[in-house]
Amino acid sequence: MRIARFSIDGNVAFGAVEGDGPDELVLDIIKGIPFADFELSGTKVPFSKVRLLPPVLPNKVIAFGRNYAEHARELGHEVPEVPFAFFKPSTSVIGTGDAIQYPSFSQELHHEAELAVVIGRMCREVPRERVDDVILGYTAANDVTARDVQKREKQWARAKGFDTSCPLGPWVETDLDVAAASQLTIQCTVNGQQRQLGRTSDMITPIADLIANISEAMTLLPGDVILTGTPEGVGPLSVGDEVAVAIEGIGTLTNKVVKRG
Repeated sequence: MRIARFSIDGNVAFGAVEGDGPDELVLDIIKGIPFADFELSGTKVPFSKVRLLPPVLPNKVIAFGRNYAEHARELGHEVPEVPFAFFKPSTSVIGTGDAIQYPSFSQELHHEAELAVVIGRMCREVPRERVDDVILGYTAANDVTARDVQKREKQWARAKGFDTSCPLGPWVETDLDVAAASQLTIQCTVNGQQRQLGRTSDMITPIADLIANISEAMTLLPGDVILTGTPEGVGPLSVGDEVAVAIEGIGTLTNKVVKRG
């Protein structure tokens, strides 16, 4: 099931996405929330009548850096021996169609296409073999990065945590297990030109191990998001660019870059 979060007539709801072609998509409004037992209402609204929102509002976004060997090398970094985690605040999250605001304190903004894992229930110290039990589904993400700030400041709070730096969407795909999610193609285009092309099977630390690793240290809550790293090919974004992250079996996340103001 594809679960989207949307607004219509000033109200916010979750809905199950139905249909295939862009002109055929409708939302069957969910009674309740997707993190508990829910029913489909049978009330359906066309996509043309709604605004898609970030598919979840996470308490925290935990991102893993340098989890693809070629990406680490293209930036001149060593491949980490253990998973390397950092945080993006909830205020960084936007949805598909929302604008990425070019931060005033940076001159070098980069895209980073990533597979995002959405946690479905409260959990801690999750065994690797139980990871499927705590995952709601998967979505696309763009770990937008002020690369010059990242290099200059060494730690990454401002470089990766500024407002609008974490586009998520377009929805959450719940019909993938960890095995399937570990065999997907990730692509990033800027103004229709391919920049990144990789596969989740190229991760240094696989999805199950990432969740086991971070849940050893902290409790994960429903709606929390885990970013799993980006393949090689990261590159610059300019004001006016349209950047799209497409993940096989999930969908396409599209955002335009605007001047912050």
